[in-house]
Amino acid sequence: MKRFGILSVTEALLRTRCSQISLRSISERGLGRFVAAYSTSDAADKLHICVVGSGPAGFYTVDRLLKRYGDKVHVSLLDRLPTPFGLVRSGVAPDHQDTKNVINQFSQVASDPRVSFLGNVTVGQDVQLRELRQLHHAVVLSYGAESDRRLGIPGEEGPGVLSAREFVWWYNGHPDARGLNLDLSKVRSVAICGIGNVALDCCRALLAPPTRFQPTDMAAHALGQLLGAGAGPREVHLVARRGPVQAACTPKELKELLSECGVEAGTAAPDQLAVSEADAAEMKATRLKRRVHELVSKAVADSLKRQQQGGAGERRLWFQFYRNPVEVLRGPDGGVTGLRVERTAVRPGPEGGPAVAVGTGEYDTLPCQLVLKSIGYKSLPLQGVAFDSRRGVVPNVEGRVLQAVPEASSTAAPPPVDPGLYVVGWLKRGPTGIVGTNLVDAEETAASLGADTEQLKKAAEVTHGSAGPAGLAGLRSLLSERGVRVVNWGHWRRLDEHEVAVGQAAGRVREKVTDVGEMLRVCGLAAE
Repeated sequence: MKRFGILSVTEALLRTRCSQISLRSISERGLGRFVAAYSTSDAADKLHICVVGSGPAGFYTVDRLLKRYGDKVHVSLLDRLPTPFGLVRSGVAPDHQDTKNVINQFSQVASDPRVSFLGNVTVGQDVQLRELRQLHHAVVLSYGAESDRRLGIPGEEGPGVLSAREFVWWYNGHPDARGLNLDLSKVRSVAICGIGNVALDCCRALLAPPTRFQPTDMAAHALGQLLGAGAGPREVHLVARRGPVQAACTPKELKELLSECGVEAGTAAPDQLAVSEADAAEMKATRLKRRVHELVSKAVADSLKRQQQGGAGERRLWFQFYRNPVEVLRGPDGGVTGLRVERTAVRPGPEGGPAVAVGTGEYDTLPCQLVLKSIGYKSLPLQGVAFDSRRGVVPNVEGRVLQAVPEASSTAAPPPVDPGLYVVGWLKRGPTGIVGTNLVDAEETAASLGADTEQLKKAAEVTHGSAGPAGLAGLRSLLSERGVRVVNWGHWRRLDEHEVAVGQAAGRVREKVTDVGEMLRVCGLAAE
C-alpha cells in the first residue's frame, strides 16, 4: 500500500475525494486523531446530519429527524452564538414570555443523546460548509435572516436610522447589538416605517410604561434607559404606504398595544381611516382585516374623546396611513430631525393582484429624532450555496437546495438539486409567519431528507467507503485542532442557570449576559 508521509491511503482519500476539507491547518498528530474518529463503527452505523442554526426552524427540524430515524441518526446542531434558540431569545418581545415557553420543548430536544449542540461555531470562519458536507450525510441550513431590507431613500445611512431588527436585538440583549449607539434620553419622537407585528413590538418597548418590562428578560442596558428619569420617547409615528385595511399586523398584537400600554392614538387627518369600496369588500371577506380597522378607529375615537375631556395621556401613537417615506431629514450636526413622506392613494394591483400605493405628489414632514425601518428581514448568502438576492432566500424545492436560482420568467424545469444540502425556515421561505410556522416548514424539509435517505447513504459510501462520514467525532476533532472554544449543551446550561439566578435575585425572569467573552467565561471556556 502506498503511503503518504506518516499516513496511508486514508489521507489520500481525504485529500482527493474529500478535498473539500482543508488539511493544511491540522497537524499530523491532529490529523491522525481525525482519521481515527473518521473510521469509527459508530459513524458507519448512523445517519449523520448537521443543522446550521439553532433557532425555531433548526430545533423543529431536529425534532422531526429524531422522530423519523429513531436511534439511527445523530444530529450536530451548530450556532454562531454561544446561546441557542435564535429568534426566541433575541427576537420575541420581552413582554411575551408565554411565547418563549417553547424553549422548554427545544431544551428537551437538545438534551437527547442523539443531538449535540455546538455553539460559538461560525460557518465560513471556524469551519467551512464544504467541510460540514464532507463530515455528514446531509446538511440543513436554518440560520434565518440576519439582515434587513432597505428603504432606498436619501438620508437612510447614518446615525439615528436603525432597522427594527437592530433595535429588537438591542433591547433583547443580542451580542451583536449591545454596543449600538442609541441614547433614548435625546429622543422624543420616533418614526417607524412599517406596521407589522415587529413594528408593534418596537412601539410597546418605546411607549409602554417601563415597569411593564422590569420583571422580564429585557436587556439591562435597554431597561436602564427606559427607566431613566424623563427618558424615553413621547410619541411614535407608525408610517404605512397603504391604509389600515392593508396593515400587516394582527388584531391580537394591535389590541395589546392600544389597550394595555396607556397610549393615546391619533391620525394626522380623518381621511387616513377612510374606507374605499375595495377596502369594504376586503373587510367583508376577511374578518381579521375588519377587526384591525375597528381597533384603530375605536382607539382614535376614544383618545379624541379623552383629549376633549382633558384626560388624555402623555404618550401618543400616530397612525400615518397612506404615507410613503421619501427622505430622512438631518440637521447641521448630522442628527435626524424628521422623516419626509409622500401622501399616497391605493389603487388596484395589476392583473387582480394586491392593492398598490401610488404617490400623489403631496408631501409632509414628521418631526422625529429616530427612524426605525420595519419593512422586512433579509437572509444573507453563504459561500458555496445558490442565493436568490431578490427574494433573500436559498432557492429550493420542498427544502432541497437547488444548484442555481431559477429564472423568474422561465417555464423550464428548475435547476438540479444540490445533493445532500437542505434548507428550512426564513432562509427557505422568507421572513414570514410565527414561531409555530416553522414546524410545518420543518416537516416538509425533514420529509424530503427522509425520502433521499438511500441516495445519501450511497453517496457517502462512494466517498468514504463502508466507514461512512465522521460526523460529530470528525467535526469535534477539526474544531479542536483549530482552537475553537465550542459551547456544548452542558456549558449552555451553566450560562442559563447563571442568568436565571442573577435575574431572580433582582426580581426578574433572567438577566441576560450580552457579551460573548463573558458568556464563555461563565461557561468555563475563558481564553487562557
